[in-house]
Amino acid sequence: MDESANDAPEAMGTGTRCGVVAVLGAPNAGKSTLVNSLVGQKVAITSPKAQTTRARLLGIALAENAAGEPTQIVLADTPGIFAPRRRLDRAMVNAAWEGADEADAILLVVDPIKQRRHELMPLIETLAQRPERRILVINKVDASKKEALLVLAQDLDAQAKFDEIFFVSALTGDGVGELKAHLASLMPEGPWLYPEDQVSDASQRLLAAEITREQLYLQLREELPYDSAIRPEAYVERPDGSVEIRQQIVLGRDSQKPIVLGKGGARIKAIGEASREELSKLLGQKVHLFLHVKVQENWAEDKELYEVLGLDWVK
Repeated sequence: MDESANDAPEAMGTGTRCGVVAVLGAPNAGKSTLVNSLVGQKVAITSPKAQTTRARLLGIALAENAAGEPTQIVLADTPGIFAPRRRLDRAMVNAAWEGADEADAILLVVDPIKQRRHELMPLIETLAQRPERRILVINKVDASKKEALLVLAQDLDAQAKFDEIFFVSALTGDGVGELKAHLASLMPEGPWLYPEDQVSDASQRLLAAEITREQLYLQLREELPYDSAIRPEAYVERPDGSVEIRQQIVLGRDSQKPIVLGKGGARIKAIGEASREELSKLLGQKVHLFLHVKVQENWAEDKELYEVLGLDWVK
């Protein structure tokens, strides 16, 4: 994945379309899974843990509109919007709303099973006052009854007057093609912002850290509290075409370290192996991944780590 958009092809100016779509929702609504499905490959990490996405990340999807014009849809995958308490929470919520600024459309993704109404309703009230085109996306239709979905859609539409409503399953892909085609029809005429082969704005260094964080969540689930982060330390291309990646797993308490390490180091080894395998597929090259654990109390107050995570330092 390229680290900048400076090499976007100049030829993509005439007869092309490009726009930005912000993907918002309460935590764990399936936003990242939907972005991955729209792009057609993995660009954002997912897990059953709420608030998995921390910084705003762009996924870049390609399509043709009804007129056959090549279209680039820049999807801003944002952290779930919730009532912030800590500095990290406030930075994440700020990143989410920044993703909506100047968007050509806003997707509100809703989980009909775990609706999280205490977070969803304030979000809908704010959206109702915004000028952008609003699209309601009811997710997880593969696990919900049709009648309940229709009732929920009518209820939410009555409060925010959405321009369109779509029913999808980001996991199975049901309805995603129709949503993508509609988004392509909304994008304004203009040059592409990114090269044709770029699917994300995330650097390979940050992507590698996110993949490890995903495995940390997937393998430990409720054993490990949310109080953890991955600090990239080195990303070096070797002469043989492989890449050497070194990362630090940052924990907030000493009691968490044995959980991550596991008996005889078995857990951290399993996390490393799973991350290495996925990264090799995504990067298309052999990966040498080295992990180590550091306990840093109040790491969420570390300004330097916010810069690494792509978050603004907020008071």
